[in-house]
Amino acid sequence: MSTPHEPDPALLIVALLWQPPVRLEQIVTRLEQEFGPCDARSPAFDFTQTTYYEPEMGAGLTRCYLSFERFVSPGSLPDIKLATNAIEAHAFTANARRSVNIDPGIVTGHSLILATGKDFSHRVYVRDGIYEEVSLIVRGGSLQPLEWTYRDYRTPLALAFFEECRQRFLRRRRS
Repeated sequence: MSTPHEPDPALLIVALLWQPPVRLEQIVTRLEQEFGPCDARSPAFDFTQTTYYEPEMGAGLTRCYLSFERFVSPGSLPDIKLATNAIEAHAFTANARRSVNIDPGIVTGHSLILATGKDFSHRVYVRDGIYEEVSLIVRGGSLQPLEWTYRDYRTPLALAFFEECRQRFLRRRRS
């Protein structure tokens, strides 16, 4: 019989999507006020994997991934998603147009889990309108995509960034 226990802490990550005139440093500064120091940042790249966000945010979007120094409880991911939604709404929305999208998640020793407000077949409802999905899992010693993994999380850049986050997380956990 399994005995319920608190999960191990996880590494907080976010995927940022933004539209000029917002600058990446503005977003990072605001997120660090909420979640503490950022400890890694992927290179920024043109977001061309989908046009899903264009009706709301416009074309010419840029994507970047961040991780944060402070570990979080996996159970806090819904609260983090609600906090990032509030940051988007209050700091980066004008004239009913959102200029920043912040998607938080966690990296564990065996997976990357994302929080979302959208239901779908592979997502599990957690609470307060927030769902979670396992997007990457460890196979063959590194994080690998699943059937439903977003295209931008499947890129070599994203996979390398999140695997580096996972390795750093594991080293810190051992020390």
